Amino acid sequence: MAAPTPPGAVLETALYVDDLDAAARFYGDIVGLREHQRAPGRHLFMRAETAMLMLFVAEATEEPSEGKFPVPPHGARGPGHVCFRISPGETEAWARHLAAHDVTVEADFHWPNGVRSLYVRDPAQNSVEFAEAKLWDFDT
Repeated sequence: MAAPTPPGAVLETALYVDDLDAAARFYGDIVGLREHQRAPGRHLFMRAETAMLMLFVAEATEEPSEGKFPVPPHGARGPGHVCFRISPGETEAWARHLAAHDVTVEADFHWPNGVRSLYVRDPAQNSVEFAEAKLWDFDT
């Protein structure tokens, strides 16, 4: 039996937060993602083109779901990490944009391949990185 085709991309990424409103302001107003779905006290799903950033309150997702969505329990403690792919040549524009929103750049790093990454913290202290796709030798 032949193996299936490997996945072509990550469809969903999950981070855990403690304040959905603060997360909505950060990822919506500052990062520019669109709110897709919200369940107060449980989750906030933000759309980034063809991927979803799923922001969960861990305490609410550690118990099995009931009803028509039988999603297995999950949850994490401590800071997570996500990296957003930004357009080539826009790293400095992102640095200015973040500064204009009083978001502190925790690290401004130039990788050996010449790509520059900006690292900030979201309101839940997750590590949020902004980098061009060529960080991993992707064309786009």
